[in-house]
Amino acid sequence: MTLLVRPELPDDRAVVEDLHLQAFGDHGRVVADLVESLRGLVSGGRGTSLVGEEDGAVVGHVMVTDALLDAPQRLVTVRVLSPLSVLPAAQRQGVGRTLVAAAVDDCAAAGSPAVFLEGDPRYYSRRGFSPGAPHGFRRPSLRIPEAAFQVLLLPAHEPWMTGTLVYPDVFWTHDAVGLRDA
Repeated sequence: MTLLVRPELPDDRAVVEDLHLQAFGDHGRVVADLVESLRGLVSGGRGTSLVGEEDGAVVGHVMVTDALLDAPQRLVTVRVLSPLSVLPAAQRQGVGRTLVAAAVDDCAAAGSPAVFLEGDPRYYSRRGFSPGAPHGFRRPSLRIPEAAFQVLLLPAHEPWMTGTLVYPDVFWTHDAVGLRDA
């Protein structure tokens, strides 16, 4: 099977929602609702939503949306990769890797200096991401574990671009930042 990566279409909405519900289990409703709200940023030209399709079926989804880096010189528009979902039956087959690569390529082509995310460092380090703190970046919330706060610097990055990542309001509205106590 060959994975086709393409922009999410309006007809994909229900399938993408179901994909997030399956992939994230108990947390799936929060992720699906976050995606619905993030679509407003994407449709406004402030992000990208991509699906991975195998044999005509959507098996994965990734979004990148604009955020701000509160750098000493000025605010800088950067991108946040969130969420990434792959159907459980399609996991460990390269779907996530391919979607992340396509999303990063899109960010670089758009001139973004960096892509940030919250995620498993074992997985994302293999995709080129590294901890944000050693690069001079601060987490938008102390609830984000230090190791999970990661960045990938892109060609447009300049050394003065350090500071605190500021998520768009939609992440806070959905309480989709960091970890909550069980």
